[in-house]
Amino acid sequence: MRSLLTLASGCALLAACATQSIVTLQEHPKATARDLEEVTAVLKRDFRERGQAKLSRIELDDVQRVCNLHADNPPAELARPLEEAQLKAIPIPNGELIGDWKRGERIAQSGRGSMWTDKAGVQDGGGCYNCHQLSPKEAAFGTIGPSLAGFGKTRGSNREMQQYAYGKIYNAKAYNLCSQMPRLGHAGTLNEQQIKDLVALLLDPASPVNQ
Repeated sequence: MRSLLTLASGCALLAACATQSIVTLQEHPKATARDLEEVTAVLKRDFRERGQAKLSRIELDDVQRVCNLHADNPPAELARPLEEAQLKAIPIPNGELIGDWKRGERIAQSGRGSMWTDKAGVQDGGGCYNCHQLSPKEAAFGTIGPSLAGFGKTRGSNREMQQYAYGKIYNAKAYNLCSQMPRLGHAGTLNEQQIKDLVALLLDPASPVNQ
């Protein structure tokens, strides 16, 4: 096969990949629709359902398909309408979007909730520290995503910023189509209250993120 393929069918074991279909095709040369079909067929052949890890995790939606076919850099005319559709589909709750930052910190620290051994519907963690620095006092964090230290301190916590933070956590691909950040709300990894608690972690002045 002409494309360099990175197959992560084991993503069902990682909360950060929860309910997402992870098939990354790097352009070497550019992947084709046929390449993608072949990779998906291999995953369907070899993947076995266990617990809540169902074969639906392998199915690609339009966003994932476009990003895979264009090596995470699709042309604007393809990306823009998909981003707009994803943004419109985010159910922003009415009222206050800032929950409890202490619960948010526990959610950020935990990666449990979508492993095959976990009970379906039990959401415990977002694994945020796997990719981001949040609290400046936390020594262990990933660097795949940008540092979020001082997020609310530098941006404020008005309604517009609350909506942005909530939407970004719910579905980052609404803002950047091929973002590597998992769609935590869209995928059902986190519920509404948990996302509000993470918004609090980012925006509440008392949060360790803003110290």
